[in-house]
Amino acid sequence: MKKLFLVLAVAALSFSTAIAQDAAAAAPAEEATVENAEAAPVAEEAVVEEAIDPEVEIAGESLHRVLMQKFLEGGWGWMLPILIVLVLGLAIAIERILFLGLSTINTKKFIAQVEKALNEGGIEAAKAVCRDTKGPIASIYWQGLDRYEQGLDAVEKAVVSYGSVQTGQLESGLGWLSLFIALSPSLGFMGTVVGLVQSFDSIQAAGDISPALVAGGMKVALLTTLLGLIAAMVLQVFYNYVIVKIDGIVNEMEDASITLMDILTVYKK
Repeated sequence: MKKLFLVLAVAALSFSTAIAQDAAAAAPAEEATVENAEAAPVAEEAVVEEAIDPEVEIAGESLHRVLMQKFLEGGWGWMLPILIVLVLGLAIAIERILFLGLSTINTKKFIAQVEKALNEGGIEAAKAVCRDTKGPIASIYWQGLDRYEQGLDAVEKAVVSYGSVQTGQLESGLGWLSLFIALSPSLGFMGTVVGLVQSFDSIQAAGDISPALVAGGMKVALLTTLLGLIAAMVLQVFYNYVIVKIDGIVNEMEDASITLMDILTVYKK
């Protein structure tokens, strides 16, 4: 943030210097002729209008600075917990997205490789292919192939059991993420209640209803609610994406497990 303020200060200083140079250059021209003297104020007004152009002024206002100002106006005591919940939720969501991305493989290609290795080199060759492949499907296949000598019933039980284990690993952390989704608006609403209580306390102490008395409490109430709702919506989007991704991987795991049993049945015959 210090670097941002430094950049903004340098930009403002350069802009002010440029305006001063333009004004200094316009001064001799104003003394030369009456026509130039009339033209100089016009140019100066143009420079001033450009300097105070609302769009330039709005564009120059840093979004980070505006957000920080609103954050401080809402009060550290209520805005900071919501921000911490948002950061923790985003960390869990990003970790899940990366984990699920690494768990995704080309299932059809993998099954074809396992079947080819099984037909050419037997169970050990197929297990080697599973060992060299990442993801839950490869782990399930390895567990099933490792119990081939115990019979197809043992293979099926191993596939089902380890499939549940892999599903649990895919869903790890989602409980915390759903907690943060529910906690964000709750903290915002709590800040809203506290802000309203502060407003009524101010009215009671003054014995009169005045906008100046209730403005502070109402601002805290609205800003904490706004941040809580924004945090909940952002986390909800990530949560739904992770859920859809997990459902897709679980469906592939189930289809691949059925295919493994079919492959081993044919191989045994």
